[in-house]
Amino acid sequence: MAAEPKKRSWFVSLLRERSFQIAIVLWAAASYAVFPLSGGSLPFNRPGIAGSSIERQVIFPDVVLAIFLILLAVIYLLTRKRAVPDLAARAPNVPMAVRETLALWIYGLAGMALGRVIGLKLFGEGIGTHLNGSLFGATRVQSPAEVWTWAIYNFVWFAVVPYIVFRARGYSREALNLKSTNLANDTLVIVVVLAIMLALDLSGGSLLKLHPHQILLGGAVSFTVHLLGTGLPVMVFIYAIMMPRYARITRSAAATTILGAASYAAVHIFEYWTVYDSVPHAILSVIFVFLTFMPPGLVKSYLTLRTGNAWVHLWAFHAISPHVTGDTPNIVNVFHIQ
Repeated sequence: MAAEPKKRSWFVSLLRERSFQIAIVLWAAASYAVFPLSGGSLPFNRPGIAGSSIERQVIFPDVVLAIFLILLAVIYLLTRKRAVPDLAARAPNVPMAVRETLALWIYGLAGMALGRVIGLKLFGEGIGTHLNGSLFGATRVQSPAEVWTWAIYNFVWFAVVPYIVFRARGYSREALNLKSTNLANDTLVIVVVLAIMLALDLSGGSLLKLHPHQILLGGAVSFTVHLLGTGLPVMVFIYAIMMPRYARITRSAAATTILGAASYAAVHIFEYWTVYDSVPHAILSVIFVFLTFMPPGLVKSYLTLRTGNAWVHLWAFHAISPHVTGDTPNIVNVFHIQ
């Protein structure tokens, strides 16, 4: 009687995934390409890391990636005993899933381009996925009117309209990853992941240097504007609508996670620090957008894949950390909160 073939470990299976292999090669190639393209200096205005060498700015995303891979392992341990939802079953057949995904991306790119034009005309800076000052320090002080315009524009274009359209097409909240199938485990994941991120954020951030009134009021304003301007738009556009379609098209957990992460990076191509005045600068901008946002995108994607609930990533890994813990000082400055 022939011996039963050994089941491969998840790690070996991951190494054999074509999407994983491609992602590793592209990550390494992009990191290496920075040096010949930069000519010894980067074109970005990022005050928070202005004194860092190019080598450190290239290596830092690797460190972040390593930390977040550990976080993925924690998420796996927290969800290993639950029934993992089948995201692919929530999407239509493959041809329709492809058409819907392409249509959504065309709509999304149009929204990013239009936001850039509107922002430049009204405020001298395009409307992106993050406010000026988020993550890398402010290059200028925005007005409250600009902040609210940014928040409302992104909320309507990337959250409200897609949600209404796909609900009108007959997709339920569960089909859009907006309904929990295991509230107890979802809550556990949110609490643990958020606790880890709060510990990391508060250990090296400037939030605790503010006065208590600034923390409370500034934190509330930061939570609100970022929830509208980036949290809900990202959740609906990518993790509610696109993730099930990626799962249906690829039939691969690894490919779905990587595509979700790449999508999260792609919606940041017009960050306030990106520069598109020449071909080398444009390539460098795209490279650093992907090096910066792929690691957190992986966490958001994996949280959604393991729980089938896009709300989990929003509360565990977006709305509070980093947009309250990291961005409150910037909001306090913008709104002149004393």
